[in-house]
Amino acid sequence: MAENVLPMVVLETDRLTLRAFTEADIDGVHRSASDPLTRRWLPIPAPGRPYTRADAEQWCRVEAPRARADGDGQQWAALERWTGTFVGSFGLTRTLWAARNTEVGYWVAPWARGKGLAPEAVIAISRWALLDQGFERVELKAATGNTASRRVADKAGFSYEGVERNAMPLHEGRTDLAVYSLIPADLDRRRPDGEQRTNRKTG
Repeated sequence: MAENVLPMVVLETDRLTLRAFTEADIDGVHRSASDPLTRRWLPIPAPGRPYTRADAEQWCRVEAPRARADGDGQQWAALERWTGTFVGSFGLTRTLWAARNTEVGYWVAPWARGKGLAPEAVIAISRWALLDQGFERVELKAATGNTASRRVADKAGFSYEGVERNAMPLHEGRTDLAVYSLIPADLDRRRPDGEQRTNRKTG
């Protein structure tokens, strides 16, 4: 296990429970990651490869837990609080411990889009990282053409910084990435639209 590891916590917002991935999430992950819109902007499991049920099993059982153990960050399955329905994947990744920087990434299940769940989860996770874990910077990067993901950054109170050109492979071609950030000083400003009260439970 890496020296720097985030604590295992469950985060709760008004509508969501964010917890570690389990085998119960495999079907939801497979259906979501196979969706054409998800695949348009995220090259998972690798550029040009279809997303299989075996990939979903590997993610839930091995890769998501290993991301935390290796010090890369933390991965959460998002569930609707009242129904337990799987609605997406959210996480912190590419964590630079010496600089106290990390990056938030996510995708939302097709059946849960358009409800404002992504900003709600991103707000909870980024503020947990900055306020509870002492990080100095949370980044959010989205393909420049992915307007829905870029709206999430805006609604979550992130500041737009610029573009990383030709930065990420897709299943077809490559894309520029729009770069956003949130730092502790930003949290003193007006609360972003849709910010929810967040509960934290140590696992």
